[in-house]
Amino acid sequence: MTNEKWDEVREGLRTYVGANNYRSWIEPLEFSNLSRGVATFTVPTPFFGNFVSQNFGDQILYQLSQSGESVDRLSFVAANRPAAPGAPATATVKAAPAAPPAGSGDPVDGGQLDSRFTFDTFVVGKPNELAHAAARKVAEGGPVTFNPLFMYGGVGLGKTHLMHAIASELRSKRPHLNVVYLSAEQFMYRFITALRERKMIDFKQMFRSVDVLMVDDVQFIAGKDSTQEEFFHTFNALVDAGKQIVISADRAPGEIKDLEDRIRSRMQCGLVVDLHPTDYELRLGILQAKVEQFAATYPGVEVHSGVIEFLAHRISTNVRVLEGALTRLFAFASLVGREVSLDLTQDCLADVLRASDRKITIEEIQRRVSEHYNIRLSDLIGPKRTRNFARPRQVAMWLSKHMTNRSLPEIGRRFGKRDHTTVMHGVRKIEELRATDSQIADDLEMLRRTLEA
Repeated sequence: MTNEKWDEVREGLRTYVGANNYRSWIEPLEFSNLSRGVATFTVPTPFFGNFVSQNFGDQILYQLSQSGESVDRLSFVAANRPAAPGAPATATVKAAPAAPPAGSGDPVDGGQLDSRFTFDTFVVGKPNELAHAAARKVAEGGPVTFNPLFMYGGVGLGKTHLMHAIASELRSKRPHLNVVYLSAEQFMYRFITALRERKMIDFKQMFRSVDVLMVDDVQFIAGKDSTQEEFFHTFNALVDAGKQIVISADRAPGEIKDLEDRIRSRMQCGLVVDLHPTDYELRLGILQAKVEQFAATYPGVEVHSGVIEFLAHRISTNVRVLEGALTRLFAFASLVGREVSLDLTQDCLADVLRASDRKITIEEIQRRVSEHYNIRLSDLIGPKRTRNFARPRQVAMWLSKHMTNRSLPEIGRRFGKRDHTTVMHGVRKIEELRATDSQIADDLEMLRRTLEA
């Protein structure tokens, strides 16, 4: 493989990993050589190589194979630690076989599980507690009252983490079960390979022999008729045999465009759970857990008071961006030998913070709240104090406080020139109701998601 060919593959990866991940983790990779099915890359540090191996290795292997290269394994060698001939590299990732030989009996597998993604490392909060509880139930390996378990949510909210946690728990505590975890893209790739090599009988036998089938990002099969046809028959065969199915997607079954109605209906027959966008408390808990983990990786790096709270407030898009920002911050502080101060954080993460800046306006919030509660905008910001106007007004104040960078006095001025103490009272009231009134909590979540969409 030439460097020019790798540049093409690398650019193709940008779509799959996103611009930030591409810039931080894919672009720095330097192709070294391809020998006997092993593609070797030079990386800045051993930590860098391990991170790329664990998080992007399968996708790099897949893209290389799609480009026509015969690659079985990736090897990452740190630039400051050249490997001696025959010495192990800093990190490697192996490709899973497209299909086992007929009659081999080997279980199908979509690749190695990420050892970091366990139930112990999953931070539970209100936005994800139902999905976590359902995943825990499936991971027990016994009979459940819902099949399939369908988990959906936006990027970086924990779907893949829970999928890996379920598979890891089952493989550890119930090793006799044939547990298969793979992405919908890998399912499609295996199906196409089986068609091309005329091994459909082997393919069907493999997937119908599993005890627990876990398919990540199922929205990728939408619009692909032949793959959907085979997935539907696999789904039916496993459910009819009493086998467990776990599925994840970026949206609810009814919202996946070009998904066949019969598949959509099947998916909705089980338990459908939504991983909501993270709230401040959950983001803070995630960051605190990561800081504890980094204490071993970056010994001696001190974090100033207020930095974690600052990040939890400013980066609200998704957990991957949040964790990626913290990883970059610790790596930078370690390399330059500085403490993680607020000034260092703002300098090091300037691009991430700019991208995460909230651009939602108070006026947009007021309009959305008025529409949601079916009241006039003039009544929302007007002087009327009856409950059917006061409560939506307080909801709008709460959203303005949490979703914009405006001060309390400025928020008060936008709500009919009210005093900032009125805004404080309204925010405090909604905070109390949020914990006790499920309708208010649901309204806030729905409005937040609508505004962030």
